[in-house]
Amino acid sequence: MAYKPKLYFCTNIIMLTERDRQFLAYWKEHRDREKKLFRQLLFGLPIGLLFVIPILINFSSGWDKRATMWARGHADDSSGTVLVVAALIILVFIAIFSKKHRWEMNEQAYRELLAKQEKEAGEAAKDF
Repeated sequence: MAYKPKLYFCTNIIMLTERDRQFLAYWKEHRDREKKLFRQLLFGLPIGLLFVIPILINFSSGWDKRATMWARGHADDSSGTVLVVAALIILVFIAIFSKKHRWEMNEQAYRELLAKQEKEAGEAAKDF
C-alpha cells in the first residue's frame, strides 16, 4: 500500500506579529503627516538627486564631441536654462512620485493588517 501523507489545513493562521502591531500603531499616528505634499517633496529630494546629478554630470562632461560643438555654437540660445528647468522638473517629479508610491504601499499594508486584525478579533469572539 502506497504512503499517503496526511494533509492538515489550518484556517486559523491570522495572528498578527509584534512587528505588525508596531507598524499599525506607527502608521495610525503618522499617516496624515506622511501624506502632505511638502513633506513628500522634502524627503524625496535625495532620491530625485540620484537621477538628476548623473544627468547634469553627463551633459557637463563633454564626452560627446558633436553635442559639445553644437552647444558652443548655440550658446546664445537658452539651452542652459532649458536644461536647468528640465532638471528641476525631473527632480520634483521623482521626489514626489517616489514618496507617494511609498505612502500608498504603507497605506495598503495598513489596511490589510487592519482587516487581518478585525478577522482575528471576530474569530476570537466566535470561539467564546
